[in-house]
Amino acid sequence: MTESILKLGVPKGSLQNATFDLFERAGFNVSGFERSYFPRIDDPQIQLILLRAQEMSRYVEDGVLDAGFTGYDWIMENNSDVHEVCELRYSKATSNPARWVLAVPNESAVEKPEDLEGGIIATELVNATRRYFEQKKVSVKVEFSWGATEVKARLVSGIVELTETGSSLRANNLRILDTLLTSTTRFIANKEAWKDPFKKQKIDSISILLNAAIDAKTLVGMKMNVLKKDLAKVLQLLPAEKSPTVSPLADSEYTAVEIIVEDRVERELIPQLKRAGASGIITYSLNKVIH
Repeated sequence: MTESILKLGVPKGSLQNATFDLFERAGFNVSGFERSYFPRIDDPQIQLILLRAQEMSRYVEDGVLDAGFTGYDWIMENNSDVHEVCELRYSKATSNPARWVLAVPNESAVEKPEDLEGGIIATELVNATRRYFEQKKVSVKVEFSWGATEVKARLVSGIVELTETGSSLRANNLRILDTLLTSTTRFIANKEAWKDPFKKQKIDSISILLNAAIDAKTLVGMKMNVLKKDLAKVLQLLPAEKSPTVSPLADSEYTAVEIIVEDRVERELIPQLKRAGASGIITYSLNKVIH
């Protein structure tokens, strides 16, 4: 008989706060993660365990965890045989993918990866970096870095470092030669757990809720009243997800219009709608958007 508990690994470190924020927006109440490696969640069928993203895929592959969240980079680094449930477009700073890049100091004479022949590369992503240089047939020594890798860029030939915005590299006067790997967060499952009906359904439900929360983060809802004579003009302005909801009002001369739009276009759209005849315009944040 299957144990009705899903052992779910959550990444400790840079992704921790972003992950728990996502769970909160998806409707879960999580607490205790500041003091314990076993945070509490208001679902008795889920047990949360905090682990480093770097080792998550290994524990999922081995069945120590049923499922977990980690970067695509660490799945590749560990060469883990796991089931990928879905890609989750969130990270510690932005919704953009993170990149592992090969970088050297601005003053370095190195212009391309081949110029590093015979050199030393410092990185936390050792296996993927070795594969990268092997594919290019460039002989280098790849050394594991325990952190503060940017500092070592002037002690070795080059570094392979993770970046989202590139701001840390620029602050340390480093320039990028190439991108080795682009990574986003992945929801992964143990292959045997994925065959279990209870665990598969539980994992799938979590996936739906988390993706809905991610999609809602960049969208807002809008409502407005529009005179029927102005309706066609207003509808031409609306970049709705499918089509706007148009409803009659008690005042037969007016209709109510409701849409979902990207938050980045909201501020440009509102003045246009006002000039087109819309009134009583309100906007509101969304918790989840299910496609």
